[in-house]
Amino acid sequence: MASVADNLARVSARIRDAAVRSGREARDVRLVLVTKTIEPERVREAVAAGQRDLGENKVQEGRGKAEALAGDAVRWTMIGHLQSNKVKDVLRFAEEVQSLDRLSLTATLDKRLQHLGRGLDVLVQVNTSDEASKYGLHPDEVAAFLKELAAFNSLRPRGFMTLARFTPNIAEVRRCFRVLRDIRDRAMDDAPQGEALRHLSMGMSGDYEIAIEEGATIVRVGQAVFGPRPLPDSHYWPGAAGVG
Repeated sequence: MASVADNLARVSARIRDAAVRSGREARDVRLVLVTKTIEPERVREAVAAGQRDLGENKVQEGRGKAEALAGDAVRWTMIGHLQSNKVKDVLRFAEEVQSLDRLSLTATLDKRLQHLGRGLDVLVQVNTSDEASKYGLHPDEVAAFLKELAAFNSLRPRGFMTLARFTPNIAEVRRCFRVLRDIRDRAMDDAPQGEALRHLSMGMSGDYEIAIEEGATIVRVGQAVFGPRPLPDSHYWPGAAGVG
């Protein structure tokens, strides 16, 4: 069985190759290593191999893991659906939230951040597959949301996140990614946040190379490094079983 370090090196090489195919360099794509269900000892193997960006889907799991790895130089990202009543806990460890999808959550985050005297990087989640099982704004709602978001000074919008449809139809997967890229391109021209919205978080273990070819600047990969999980991905990503 390949080690975590070997798998991480293999994923990094594939990220580099996909970036080259899309006319970019490896440094243009950030890998967020998804650690859901993975014990801290194995996560530390990835950290020892040079990985610094870690992502979690569940607040309680993320907080516990962040405490266990408190001595390591890592940056935690919340990539799963976030309930407003978990904001206080998520801000104990996360430096970024990639699942901002409604104004009520925006207001709760901003209020807590104002109290803490700090800011937070955020990505707006968009439901590009139009599946009822998935969270995220409808593409037609994004422009209005960004105008409202401009009023919350403690949040730093950096771009957008999506999950493609889980399907063997590669054309459909690419379509989902292209929808998000088009939203990003329009927002950079028209939204109050402008050029700050350049990032695209899209692509997981089953489709991250395709996502990079379609413009991803962030990919969220777990199983390709740690191996299959004991729980199905539907436990973490509604409608996305098998692609985390």
